[in-house]
Amino acid sequence: MTTQTNALDYQECMQNAALAFLERHQAEHLSDLSALLNRAINHLVNSFDVAESVATKLASLAHVELMEIAFRQRLILDHSTETVVVIRDPVKGHCWSVPVSLIYQRVLNTPDNVRLRSAHS
Repeated sequence: MTTQTNALDYQECMQNAALAFLERHQAEHLSDLSALLNRAINHLVNSFDVAESVATKLASLAHVELMEIAFRQRLILDHSTETVVVIRDPVKGHCWSVPVSLIYQRVLNTPDNVRLRSAHS
């Protein structure tokens, strides 16, 4: 039983490492999911000596988890204003108030914002 538990702990730890990698690097690969997944697989193989087949499986599972996280995060319009955006994660029970000026400063007013589309009003 201990060997099975250790194997599950190892897989969970490596999947968490893949998830952390995907979260850090997803903005670099918005239009090319396969490149992001390949980088995550290579990260597990090269940094943690994970077998490539296992790394592929764990990176794929981590990507599904990443998509689930993104899906459940929601903008709460009733609590947002013209200057503050409220975002909620109902599963974790977290809620964030983000000033629009911070979004502009950190996301929109950066050299790499070409990944975002301008919406003319």
